[in-house]
Amino acid sequence: MSAVGTAERPLRVAIVGSGPSGFYAAQHLLGGPDTVEVDLVDRLPTPFGLVRGGVAPDHQNIKAVIRAYDKTAKLAGFRFVGNVAIGRDLTLDELRAAYDQVVLAVGCESANPLGIPGQDLPGSHSATAFVGWYNGHPDHRDFVIDLSATAAVVVGVGNVAMDVTRVLVRDRDELAKSDIADHAMQRLREGAVKDVYVLGRRGAAQAAFSPAEIKEIAELDGVSLVVRPEDAALDPASEAWLAEHGDKPTHENVRFLQEIAGRPPTGDRRVHLRLLTSPVALYGNGRVEEVELGRNRLEPDGKGDLRAVDTGERERIRAGLVFRAIGYRGTALPGCPFDERKGTIPNEGGRVIDKDGRPIPGLYVVGWAKRGPQGLIGTNRADSKDTVEKMKQDRASLDPAPRTRPAVLDRVGVGWTDWERLDAEEIRRGQERSKLREKLVQIEEMVAFLKG
Repeated sequence: MSAVGTAERPLRVAIVGSGPSGFYAAQHLLGGPDTVEVDLVDRLPTPFGLVRGGVAPDHQNIKAVIRAYDKTAKLAGFRFVGNVAIGRDLTLDELRAAYDQVVLAVGCESANPLGIPGQDLPGSHSATAFVGWYNGHPDHRDFVIDLSATAAVVVGVGNVAMDVTRVLVRDRDELAKSDIADHAMQRLREGAVKDVYVLGRRGAAQAAFSPAEIKEIAELDGVSLVVRPEDAALDPASEAWLAEHGDKPTHENVRFLQEIAGRPPTGDRRVHLRLLTSPVALYGNGRVEEVELGRNRLEPDGKGDLRAVDTGERERIRAGLVFRAIGYRGTALPGCPFDERKGTIPNEGGRVIDKDGRPIPGLYVVGWAKRGPQGLIGTNRADSKDTVEKMKQDRASLDPAPRTRPAVLDRVGVGWTDWERLDAEEIRRGQERSKLREKLVQIEEMVAFLKG
């Protein structure tokens, strides 16, 4: 019987999820001397995961990374299988039985809660749902949002919070030229938001946004970035932490915020960056009308970092919208171990482990599902390579018996050439509207187009 990884008996791998980590895993698997066949399986008919459904429409330079994924899709042995969901079309056990190795690249698709009174009032939303809605993600096509409020609160100071803030205040005509979903663009044009309060529970030295992200907001036409001097100032503990732990972007953030602190607003739209501030309650009669804010101070946490501690100081602001951008967490995949506390798939270096801590043969994980929602798109390259190295180490123990691809993949799956047809159609529709792309936003619509 031929060894696994030869032309007579190729190594057969299924990757579940076609976002960056999935594509990088495919690239590393297909780039060696062995004969490998990779089926990249996704529950949506469209590939690219958060690059398509999560990156802001006004950041097309980031979305350009899909050119690298297109090259991976052209490699011998690659196959895209969209519109196939684990738990709906086949089980994880069936997938494992059909492939030598299975890689889970399912990401983190749910949002952390605020955990404060009033968090479920209408008008309080996850950034995940809002981002998916304006990006035309099928899961969020029917997301309901009222944008008639003049003030909004964004909780969090990471890059997702910056994306949400920009979409709320950016010039509508500029935004309309991007690949933003048409249904979202119409609602945003009707919206009334003029003031956005961005809340960070810690200080200027701990802000998670990149220097480019915060500077971009300050440079938007008709938009003022408002920073209070007391929020940009560093206390002695923060100065010491910055001197010991601060990297170049952190120092750049602090310098920039201190330079602009106290500047009077000039535009008709304002972004108020409120640091050392946490929401403590939402109030309203049937929907969010006010947000109660708590002032924090920073204290050493005993582990080399600084933690936010509530001072008891309170303030209320009028706002009719709240978006929480305080981190993602994974959701359990049917038939797979899941760490409820961390929101990730339990693993050791990418090898999925059972409840007793033992590796499950042939089952691996990459990306956010492996390490949590950390890092940028490019971070997934090294992460996926690390897991693929473990997979290579485990090849000697693989059963050389033949594997049979599940018939359901051919019966309901959407292939790469199908995606290329969808891609061309979206670009054509976008050109008709003088924009980059007009996305098909419902799975049924995509499948009907491909059949029609």
